Amino acid sequence: MLVALTMKILFIAGFGPIPDDLFPSKKLYSQDLGIEFNEYEGGYMHAQKLDGSNGFAIWPLSLAAEDCFGTKTWPEDIPKPQAWLEFEVENVKEASEEMKRKGYKFLVDDFKEPYGQVVSRFLSSEGILVGLVNTPWLHDSTMKSP
Repeated sequence: MLVALTMKILFIAGFGPIPDDLFPSKKLYSQDLGIEFNEYEGGYMHAQKLDGSNGFAIWPLSLAAEDCFGTKTWPEDIPKPQAWLEFEVENVKEASEEMKRKGYKFLVDDFKEPYGQVVSRFLSSEGILVGLVNTPWLHDSTMKSP
């Protein structure tokens, strides 16, 4: 039986790999494929002008761990994610509550990042770090991404 959804996914806010070792990913996507990235502290690399995507970024595992757990080391008892995928939703808190009722365990729950994005994150069965997010600069053309 299908269950009615109350959340509304607006679009895919972003996608990318989560490498434990940044250098092979950086070589593939930046050098070999020629994607232009802005590089940030800790090795986070974001391609802001890649058609067909609101965001494509290489997110090092150490930074994903820091964002989810406050430490640069991913916990050994939780499977390491291979990629991240963010869905822009109208209301992060309501979407998160709906997914919790469906049995998903959140690693980050309705958290406002210092740069303004509101996020909740959980791991999918495939090992994808799934985010339910609200990203202000994707709605307001006068704002710039960090």
